[in-house]
Amino acid sequence: MDLSSIRNLSDDIKNNIRKVIVGNENVIDLLLVSLICSGHVLLEDVPGMGKTLLAKTLAKSIDCEFKRIQFTPDLLPSDLTGINYFNQKLSEFQFRPGPVFTNILLADEINRATPRTQSSLLECMEERQVTVDCETHLLEKPFLVIATQNPIEIQGTFPLPEAQLDRFLLRIRFGYPSESEGIDILKRFKSDQPLNDIKPVVTSQDIVNAQNAYSSVYVSDAVYKYIIDIVTRTRRDADIVLGVSPRGSQALLKASQVFAILRGRDYVLPDDVKTLAKYVLCHRLLLSGSARIKDRYAEAVIDRLLTQVPVLTEEMRFKELGA
Repeated sequence: MDLSSIRNLSDDIKNNIRKVIVGNENVIDLLLVSLICSGHVLLEDVPGMGKTLLAKTLAKSIDCEFKRIQFTPDLLPSDLTGINYFNQKLSEFQFRPGPVFTNILLADEINRATPRTQSSLLECMEERQVTVDCETHLLEKPFLVIATQNPIEIQGTFPLPEAQLDRFLLRIRFGYPSESEGIDILKRFKSDQPLNDIKPVVTSQDIVNAQNAYSSVYVSDAVYKYIIDIVTRTRRDADIVLGVSPRGSQALLKASQVFAILRGRDYVLPDDVKTLAKYVLCHRLLLSGSARIKDRYAEAVIDRLLTQVPVLTEEMRFKELGA
């Protein structure tokens, strides 16, 4: 699959999603970036913003298997991964796959499950496999976890640890719709549910082909250095205790490559990196106690660091591209 085909595929999915979701163009683009990158998404916002609806609409736009899990405190790891049970008819143990054996998994309110259950997703999110009773079972491609959580509610929740957050390619927040978007939402959902009319526009194999092809997007040495400069600053900043790991810098590179395709280019610009930085890096940071006391947020810290890192000039950019 060539890069123009990836963009056409993305446009088809985006147009299909627009039949249900009002506004949130940036959120839809980010979700597509994560899908093509083989990454996972953490949708974080207050209840009623359409997080679950967006995940379901994406899943219905692709001819693939979709499963939804409602995370609760009593959910066990085996409820996700599956179990070996004794089949009395055959007189042998057989593996019964859990809901993670799917293409798109919606982990609804993931922070309501205990850390023990949350950690059962670590292996499948990173290695695309599940190990039960010393036996490893591979997951089918594509495999995407879309997790939702309410960042405001604290009672009955278990905050995701850094190791779990680091498995997510992007953390996305919706924000409230504008007045005109709010009116459109009321009109669209006044009498029916448009999600019921959504049909697949691409196949799961199309997604796999796109995942195998996007890495051909050109990245100059200057862009590589720009990414590393940003990541290095997070490790030295006084407001940050835990900086971005190498996995985070790789995530930023991959996301920037797909974002460039969505913008109609076959090469990455520093602006792509700059646009995606807060979505890729913020949830990978651990702010210092003094920064939290001063009500500083990871987004504000990343914005500040971006102003301190030199950006490639137009002359240097075209020279790198061989123009």
